[in-house]
This record gives sequence, C-alpha cells and structure tokens, in this order.
Amino acid sequence: MDVKGVKDTLSWLFYQYLLVTCSYVLEPWEQTVFNSVLLIIVAMVLYTAYVFIPIHIRLALEFFSGLGAGQLESTVAIMT
Repeated sequence: MDVKGVKDTLSWLFYQYLLVTCSYVLEPWEQTVFNSVLLIIVAMVLYTAYVFIPIHIRLALEFFSGLGAGQLESTVAIMT
C-alpha cells in the first residue's frame, strides 16, 4: 500500500471518528479535553482488562476443571 493510500485511509478514519463522536462541532480546546478524557477512559479499561481478566479466566478454569473430577476423598471424617 502506498503512502498516499495510508494517509487517505487514516484521514477517512479520523473523519469518521469526528462524525461518530460529534466532536467536529466542538472548539479546539473542547476537542482536546474530550479526546484526553476519552483516552484516559480507554487506557483505564485496557489496564483493568490486562490485570483482572487473566485472574478471572484462571479461576473459571479451576472451577470448571473441578466439576469434571470426581471427589476422591470423603469430606466427612469417620470417627471410631
């Protein structure tokens, strides 16, 4: 892909972003604040997903692997 095509594609994607978020009607300082807040929110979501999703996946795998295995030992102590 040539450089002009990449530039046109990125320009079109940015224009679509402006249209979807309706931020093309904002003043430049308002666009900066809006984009900063949006970037911070996306960064926090990605960080949270990076930290907590592996933990939840591991716990879910442990839970579901425990369902298939039979109970090897009795949990009730036999008193004689």
